[in-house]
Amino acid sequence: MLGNLSTIRALVWTDYRLALLFAVFIPLTLLIWSWIKKSETVSLSMTIYWRVASLLGITVYLMIAGLSIGFITALLAKVLIVLSLWFWVDLNEEIREQPKRALHIGFSAWRWAMSAYCGIGAIIQLWFIRCAFSRELLSGGTCQAWMEPALAFKSYVHNGLTSGFLGFWGIVGLVIYAAYLGYFLLVKLGRQGRSALNQ
Repeated sequence: MLGNLSTIRALVWTDYRLALLFAVFIPLTLLIWSWIKKSETVSLSMTIYWRVASLLGITVYLMIAGLSIGFITALLAKVLIVLSLWFWVDLNEEIREQPKRALHIGFSAWRWAMSAYCGIGAIIQLWFIRCAFSRELLSGGTCQAWMEPALAFKSYVHNGLTSGFLGFWGIVGLVIYAAYLGYFLLVKLGRQGRSALNQ
């Protein structure tokens, strides 16, 4: 795997901290800001982002339970987030045509930064994708290091609940997410194409 265990732990915790910044706090601020400024374009972009990025939250619950599929969903979430930020032709045009106000500059800066973070994160995640397919690797220190922040989250937020119970809800969330994604790809995409405003 990549480097020694202490280096991997540092990398994992850095990734989770960056995820809190780029995937939670900044987009939440942008969403609220877009509501205050009544910016339909940014508001719709952020709503779509949150729908897609919910896979990151599901991944945390899968990791809490030690489920190896969490390594796959972590990689998939980063790929889908980048796609969701740039996929919509009409939103991209609207954003380009907006006056260069603070909200739109902030949104554009975050979108580029988030794309870079997810791109680099996906490349790193590929180094550890083998953890999803090997029980022996999954029980090793390098794979377990990816679960440590999720377990720390459990101790802060869900201290009285078992890992198995939280993992069950992670699986339920994943099934719902997969069903919605399948519906979008097989039905909605054919109807609306790459137009987000005609949903």
